[in-house]
Parts: sequence; structure tokens; C-alpha cells
Amino acid sequence: MSWGALLQPDLILEGTILRLTPEILDYYQLKGLVLDVDETLVPVKVSHASDELLHWVEEIRQVAQLWLVSNNLSESRIGRIAQALNLPYIFGASKPSRRKLRRAVNQMNLPIEQVAMVGDRLFTDVLAGNRLGMFTILVEPIVPTGKAIQSYPIHTLEVWLSQVLGATIPAKKRHIR
Repeated sequence: MSWGALLQPDLILEGTILRLTPEILDYYQLKGLVLDVDETLVPVKVSHASDELLHWVEEIRQVAQLWLVSNNLSESRIGRIAQALNLPYIFGASKPSRRKLRRAVNQMNLPIEQVAMVGDRLFTDVLAGNRLGMFTILVEPIVPTGKAIQSYPIHTLEVWLSQVLGATIPAKKRHIR
């Protein structure tokens, strides 16, 4: 598989994870979600879940199994977030390694094609999910109130580099507004 294909998300949401709805999951026949934590669910320096995120998790858990899989090495921080959301978690995942993603998917006991990797980063979340054969969803990062997404240049660099390597942004399946 080419680098372009490995970095190509199946779906790009215009907006944060909070725009991912049960209807979208149903459309793509997804029954499980592996969720990145930092900047996908909470800003990187925040260790609590927002009320909007709590509501989103409650809505999504009605239609899909959820696991948190984070590269973050702070078990106390990731554990606090997971506990607040009442979700199982894995920290120190070393994405784009597939090993801990595979562990989460196996715990769900679902076929890999029914589980999506959801994250804000191409070179960790999307790459890891695609390497495992998962459906991949790229979301915009959740940033602290008052900070513009443009202040996160790594995302712009990742998109540019992935395009150089052959990925096409927007996604190959559907761009949801």
C-alpha cells in the first residue's frame, strides 16, 4: 500500500468529533470507535471532559462501542478522562503502531471493518488505523477556548506532507459538513 493510501482518511469531518453522529455511524455501518484523546476529545493540557463531550459519548454509546487509545504516557491524565467518560482506555499506544489498536478492537469483538479509528492526526491516528485495515475518520482538533486552529501548525504540515506523498484531502469517501 502506498504512503498516500496509508495517510488517506476514509472520512473527514468539518468540525470536531462532536459532529460525528449516530446517523453517520449507521451510514458507514460502524459499530465501534477507537478514539484518540489529545486534541480529539480534549485539548492537550486539559484533564477533564467537557459537558458537550459527556453528552456526545452518551449519545454515541447507544449505537457503538467506544475505546480510548492515546499515545499520551500519563496514565493518571488519560485514566481521569476515561473514568469521567466511563470508557475503557489504553495509554502509551505508540501510534502509528497497530499493537494497542488491535487490542482495543479485539476487546470489542467486532469485525475490523465495523470499527473506526477517530483522531485529529494523519501520521498517528489515520496511519495506524489504515495500517490495521480500519475505517479512518479525521476530525478537526479540539483547541482551548480562544485559540485558533491555525496556531497548531503541525496539522497544516501533516496535510501538506500527506498530499506530497499522494493522499488526497478531502477524503476519498465523503466530506461531511
